[in-house]
Parts: sequence; structure tokens; C-alpha cells
Amino acid sequence: MAKITPHPDFAKLQAEVDKLRTELSMLVLERDSLLHRECKSIETAYMLSVGALEYKAYEIECAILRLKRKAELIQAHKNRQEKIVLPQIERVLDAEFAEYQAKLNEQLEKMNAALQYGRGRLLAEGEKRELKKLYLAIVKALHPDLHPDSGEAKILLFHNAVAAYENGDLNALKIIDAMVSDPAVPAQADGLALLMKEQERLTRLIQSIRDRITEIMSAFPYTMKSLVQSPARIEARKAELEKHIQELNEALAAYAARLDAMLEA
Repeated sequence: MAKITPHPDFAKLQAEVDKLRTELSMLVLERDSLLHRECKSIETAYMLSVGALEYKAYEIECAILRLKRKAELIQAHKNRQEKIVLPQIERVLDAEFAEYQAKLNEQLEKMNAALQYGRGRLLAEGEKRELKKLYLAIVKALHPDLHPDSGEAKILLFHNAVAAYENGDLNALKIIDAMVSDPAVPAQADGLALLMKEQERLTRLIQSIRDRITEIMSAFPYTMKSLVQSPARIEARKAELEKHIQELNEALAAYAARLDAMLEA
């Protein structure tokens, strides 16, 4: 029986693919650490320090805009010598300002999430390192980008691992890691063409995750990292918002008085 001689580039390409898979695993860990750990901590610190004041300022701004629009609608009715029916005007305003209310509700949900996250048990440094180590092992064993032929059960298990990592649930990650720590060794690719295709796929994925990491680090909440790490900057921002809220309340009172005058005229 003739001995099959592997292509001389096979081993080199296999090593390159293995290297790309390791790089992809590390980038996935970096991305998920940014999204689910660091950014969440930054946003929580931001919301708990100045989020309430920002919410209040935006709430008053919305109230001012609504009063201005209400005055416009009332004046339009007066110009047309129509009867002013305030409940009807309020319904129109509810419809027109639904987007503003949705944004207020979104901010309120973020504040509630920050309060809940802030009550969670903080992990010790050793536990944080173990959390990352376990998650990296699970990424290598289960991530759909590394195992595109995984079944639904394994994909669901990976999603549970992501949730556990996000919540700092070390025990859950230990359980999942125990389930996947000794995966079956996959069959060797049966051809150079398959390896080349895998190399191209991994290269594209690596670039897309690099782009995503850049995007995360250039957007909120990561851009607030330097602020939340500076007590002086936080106090300055709070003072700025408190002054702004005072000015907004004065403007709101003025618009309310003007509207009362319109209705009495």
C-alpha cells in the first residue's frame, strides 16, 4: 500500500490556523471583557455618580418643550377661534412626545440596572483572574465562530457562559467549564483547501472583532472611564448639572406662568 505524503505546506498552514484560533479566542475575551465587565462597571459608576442629575435635567428639558408646544397648540386654537379642549390637546402632546418619554424610560431603566448591579457582590482580584481564565477556556471550547458546526445545545450553553461572565457568576462558569474542559479532539482537516478556507474565515473574524473593540473604546460608556476615575471631575460635572437644573427649573416656571396667562386671557 502506497504511503500518502502530506503536502509540505500542510503543517505550516495548520500551525497558522491554530495561531489564528488562539488570537481569535483572546480577542473575543478582550471584547467581552470590555462589553460585559469593564464597560458595565464604568456605566454603573457613571450612572450612580451623575446619572440621576442628567436624568433630572433631561426630564425638565422635556417638560419645557412640552409646555412650549402646548402654548403653540392653544394659540392656534385661539387664532382659529376654536374652543380649547385641554384633554384633547394633552392627547396630541402625548403622541408627539412619545419619543421623548421613551428616552426618559430608557434612562430610568439604565439607572435601575446600575442600582441593581451596584448591589452585586464584588469579586476579589483572584476571583476576577479565575473568571477570565475560565471564560477563555469556554470560548475556545464553545464559541460559535471557532466551532461553526456546533449544535443548538452547545450554542445555548455558550450563551449561558456569556451571561455568567457578565454577572460575575464564578460558580456557573466553573460548572460550564467542567462540562467542556475535555472536548473531543476534532478530526484533522482532510485537505489543504479546507485549511486555506478556514484561514481566510478566521482572518476576517479577527478583523471584525478588532473593529468592534475599537468601536467600543470610542463610545459611551468607555469614553467616561477617565471621568469616573477622577473624583474631582465627577464633582465638577455634578456642580455643572446642578446649576443647569436650577436654570431649567427657572425656565420651566416662566413657561408655566406664561401658559396660565394664556388660558386666563
